[in-house]
Amino acid sequence: MKLLSPIVCGLPLLCGAVTAHADDAGQSQSATANQQPIERVAVFGRQVNLLGQSSSASEGIVGAGEIESRPLLRTGEVLEFVPGMLVTQHSGSGKANQYFLRGFNLDHGTDFATTVDGMPINMRSHGHGQGYTDLNFLIPELIGQIHYYKGAYYPEIGDFSGAGSADIALTDDLPYRQVQLTLGQYGYQRLLATGQQQWQDNKFIYGTELQGYKGPWIDVEEDVRKVNAVGRYLTHLGNGQLAVTAMAYSNDWNSADQIPERAVTAGIIDEYGSLDTDLGGDSSRYSLSSQYVDANWRASAYVIRSRLNLFSNFTYFLDNPQDGDEFQQVDNREIWGGKLARDWAVSPLGINTNVTAGAETRYDHIGKVALYHTQQRQRIGTVRDDAVNEFSTGLFAKLEADVSDALKLRLGARYDYYNADVDSDNMLNSGSANDGIWSLKGGLSYLVSDDLELYASAGQGFHSNDARGATIKVDPVTGEPQDKVDLLVRSTGAELGFRYFDREYINISAAFWYLDLDSELLYVGDAGTTEPSRASRRYGTEISAYYWLNDALSVDAEIAVTRARFTEDVTLEGKYVDGTVPWVASAGINYQPAAAGIHTAIRLRYLGKRVLDSFKAHQADATTLVNLSLGYGYRDWDFKVEVLNLFNSHEHDIDYWYTSRLSGEDDSGVEDLHYHPVEPRMLRCSVSYRY
Repeated sequence: MKLLSPIVCGLPLLCGAVTAHADDAGQSQSATANQQPIERVAVFGRQVNLLGQSSSASEGIVGAGEIESRPLLRTGEVLEFVPGMLVTQHSGSGKANQYFLRGFNLDHGTDFATTVDGMPINMRSHGHGQGYTDLNFLIPELIGQIHYYKGAYYPEIGDFSGAGSADIALTDDLPYRQVQLTLGQYGYQRLLATGQQQWQDNKFIYGTELQGYKGPWIDVEEDVRKVNAVGRYLTHLGNGQLAVTAMAYSNDWNSADQIPERAVTAGIIDEYGSLDTDLGGDSSRYSLSSQYVDANWRASAYVIRSRLNLFSNFTYFLDNPQDGDEFQQVDNREIWGGKLARDWAVSPLGINTNVTAGAETRYDHIGKVALYHTQQRQRIGTVRDDAVNEFSTGLFAKLEADVSDALKLRLGARYDYYNADVDSDNMLNSGSANDGIWSLKGGLSYLVSDDLELYASAGQGFHSNDARGATIKVDPVTGEPQDKVDLLVRSTGAELGFRYFDREYINISAAFWYLDLDSELLYVGDAGTTEPSRASRRYGTEISAYYWLNDALSVDAEIAVTRARFTEDVTLEGKYVDGTVPWVASAGINYQPAAAGIHTAIRLRYLGKRVLDSFKAHQADATTLVNLSLGYGYRDWDFKVEVLNLFNSHEHDIDYWYTSRLSGEDDSGVEDLHYHPVEPRMLRCSVSYRY
């Protein structure tokens, strides 16, 4: 195992990082910890009572305890804590995941906004796809909570929020320091160190992660080499708290991309094989952010440097029969931005009212966003090579009025303005575009009893389109005229729901919702990008239930049913929205005692049949996976075994229907199912020392 050496050799360095800054107080704490076992301190967000606090039945909080307890194959699966969300992958481990929610194949994040400590993660005008959301830079053990919002009913949230959003907050307080080593099948290795130092009103939280992985593929060794580092400083400032966070992430990998079914059926490749073994990429992300919160003010600012080089080949020999269709996507950018909000408590006509007003801004300097023809990762031609500067600003306001003891009214408004300049290698495609959009939001909630609340919500949202599509005049390959797209696209939605919360046993929420989009963003399998499409409508039902049998044992279940259709007629096209999922479900059992001893979790996730074309002539089969973790805590030590894909399913992570060409086939290619298999059953074993 050639990757094992650098990770194991890094153990003394990481252990040193945990102890290097220990002061007298820290040494005293360590001495105390040696005398008695460390208790588990777990915050389970589903047990937080949101009655009278949330704006809709589709809003919720996930705590660190839940994140710690659930077995995860990939970092991006932390978003599966959002009820109804499923996370998959169609390429290598270092690439952003595929996300499914509310009938969307969100590709890499087209209509779901994600932030981490106030930093936007969705990348606009990105080289691989609009809204690209890569969460590989996160260390799950350092997440404090995930606050999710489904629907476009929240004025604080702007771009990409039609289906919903998630605000991921890093922890402000670690229950213990730890060093953890995980080894698993297929060359999986992970070394983690986290810690916290405190002196007077100051606190420093830090973590480092090294990860390696070969993967189960027959003819591609993923050779993942991921490095993450986080440093977080917190202090009291005035009447509030200031947090300053530095994050660094670097990764490179090889990838086994989606494959055509006919190649497997004909025995050309194994289901874990590849037709092009030169694929993969490298990525990095460095950021510095700050947040300030007091009773009235919330402020954040950030600067991010992001790089991606990605090599893919989805059509093999369709466009270039001699050299092949391999291509490289490049995205190099710096992002600056911030957000400021102020709260007031007023009482007009004796009605208790909270008013919030705020503004945010973001500037993306994209020095290079490019697409190249390649062969064996060597460039042989340029499709297009651009530089983009994209600026946005948003103003928002909301009020929450207690009309009575039981009835609460919420009203909000938002205005966003975008400006983009594109400098293209083809001057015909250079130019500027700008757009502005108003969004109105509103809702009512009625507290029927101490345990039951009803909700009605409605709102407008939007997503941005790639700036290059807003300035394009000619196709960069054919030279044919192209129509421009709007820079900003409206979404409109509403829902009715309820939440039942019994403080001792159960939390149930349900919602019936609908969402209209003026233009759908669809993933194009043979280009590896997203493109604007027709207007669409979705509606569905979601139900989530969490039941605590006692302080240690809980069960949960989530189910979502969706119908999605295009609302515009186009010649030779059907009504079905490509890639939509009518049924999604998950369920789990968790046993997590506060004291040392056995702890376990088992999780089932179901991704229903997916529509692969607009006529529903082709569908992907459903996928069912079960993951299991079993651990034992003894004094300062914790031992855990995870079995991922417990029943060794050979179903598919994701499926597409498009045309590709294998060597020797007709020049026009063959329409076929292209899929990425789920990774086979694998065992991972971890040992943690907590102090």
